[in-house]
Amino acid sequence: MNGTVLVVDDEAAARYGMRRALETESFAVLDAATLDEAERLVASACPDAIILDLKLNQESGLDWLPSLASGENPPPVIVVTAFGSERLAVEAMKRGAFDYLAKPFDIDELRVLARNAVELFRLRNENRRLKRELAQTDSLGAIIGSSPAIKRIYSLIEKVGPTEVSVLITGESGTGKELAAREIHRLSGRTGSFVPVNCAAIPPDLIESELFGHEKGAFTGAVARRIGKIEAANNGTLFLDEVGDMSLPTQAKLLRALEEKSFERLGSNDTLTSEVRIISATNKRLVREEIPAGKFREDLFYRISVVSIELPPLRDRREDIPALVQSFCERLALAHRKGQVTFSKPVYELFYRYDWPGNVRQLRNCIERALVLSETETITLDVLPQEIWSKDAQLKSESDDDKPVVGVASGTTSASLKLKEAKKEFELRHIESVLEQTSGNITRAAGLLGIHRQSLQQKIKDLGLTKKFVLTE
Repeated sequence: MNGTVLVVDDEAAARYGMRRALETESFAVLDAATLDEAERLVASACPDAIILDLKLNQESGLDWLPSLASGENPPPVIVVTAFGSERLAVEAMKRGAFDYLAKPFDIDELRVLARNAVELFRLRNENRRLKRELAQTDSLGAIIGSSPAIKRIYSLIEKVGPTEVSVLITGESGTGKELAAREIHRLSGRTGSFVPVNCAAIPPDLIESELFGHEKGAFTGAVARRIGKIEAANNGTLFLDEVGDMSLPTQAKLLRALEEKSFERLGSNDTLTSEVRIISATNKRLVREEIPAGKFREDLFYRISVVSIELPPLRDRREDIPALVQSFCERLALAHRKGQVTFSKPVYELFYRYDWPGNVRQLRNCIERALVLSETETITLDVLPQEIWSKDAQLKSESDDDKPVVGVASGTTSASLKLKEAKKEFELRHIESVLEQTSGNITRAAGLLGIHRQSLQQKIKDLGLTKKFVLTE
C-alpha cells in the first residue's frame, strides 16, 4: 500500500473519480463531503496526505488550512482550485498547502502529487522518529560503563544483534532495557523501523488493535482502517516493553502471529504477513512467578526468549557511576544552560553508598534535580533528594553507634571494640590483602574492590598504607 489519502470534496462524482484513480495505484482512500467530517477522519485515521477542494458548498477549504497546519503532525495538503484561480492557489500555499491542482486536472498529475505528498509525510515522520529515538537514548545516557557486568552485556548484544533470533531483556525498572533493545536493532542491519509498544500502558481491550490493526467498522469507534504495530514494524523490530503485562488472550494471538508470520486486522479475513523481529522486555519473573501462576504462557515465553539478556542493577556495577555522572552532567548542564559543574566529595561518596532502587533512571533524575536547584558550581548534599541523603544519614548514625560488637573481624584485640573501629580495622585488612594481590596496582585493586580509583587512593592515604606498598597507577 502506497499510503492513505483523504479526499475532501462536496461533489460525490469528484470524490468517486479521485478514489478510483488513486486506488489503482494502491492508495487507501478515505473521503469526506464536509470539513467537519474531514476533521474527524484526520483525528481518527491519521491520513498520509489530503486532497482538498477549496470550494465546499457554504464552506471554504482555505479557512481550514491554518488550523490543520498547526496540528502536531499535519499531513501535506494538495488543494484543488478552479481553472484561472491561481490567486487562490498562491494564498493556499502561503497558508501551508503542499501543492495545488487546477481543474480540470490530469489523472496522472494527481497520482504524482499524491505520491510526493505521502513521501514527504513519511520523511517527516522518519525524521521525527529519529529525533525521538535520539532524545530517548540521550535521556538515559545510552549504555555507559566499563564494569565486568556491563561488558558482558556489550558482548551479548554484539553477538545477537546481527542475527534474527528473538531476545528477551530482563531487569529492574530503570536499568536501560529499551536502550539495549535499540542497540540490538541498530546492529541488526534491518531496513525497517524500531517500533516500541508499552504493553502495560495500553488497556486490554485495545492492545489487539494496537498490535494487529483494525478495519473500518470493526468495533465501535473504528471509523477508519488502522495499521497495527506488527505491520508498521515490517522488516524492522517490534519491541514489546513490559510483555509480562499482556493479557492471556492477546498472548495466544501474538504466539500464532509469530509462529505463522501472518495475522489479520480486526474485522478482516484477509491474511497479512510481516517480516518482523521481536525483542521483548519485562521486570517480572516470568519463569519463577508468572508462568507457574498461569499469568504468562510458557510456549510464548520460549518463543520470545531464544536469547535472554539480564541487565544488572546499578548497585551491582557501582564502578560505572563516575562515567554515568559525567555523561549526565555534560548533557543536562547543556540542556539547562548551566556552566561546568562539579560534585563535592561527600556527594560522590554518597552516590557510591546508595543502592539506587530506581537504577540509572533515578541517578539521572537525581543529577538533573541537583543541576536545577544548585546555585553554585559545586553541587552539595543539600540539593539531593531527601530519600537519598536522609537514609544515608540514618546509616551513618547507626555506624557511629557505641554498642559493643561480639565476634569482630580477625586482627582486633578486644571484643568490646566499637563498631566504627571494627569497620575501619576490617577495611584496612581487606584493602591490604587486595593490594598484595595486585602488587600495589591501584587501578586493578579498585576494580576488585568495586570502587573508583580516586576513592581508593584517598582510603590508602587515610589508612596510612602509602608507605607499606610500592604503588602504581
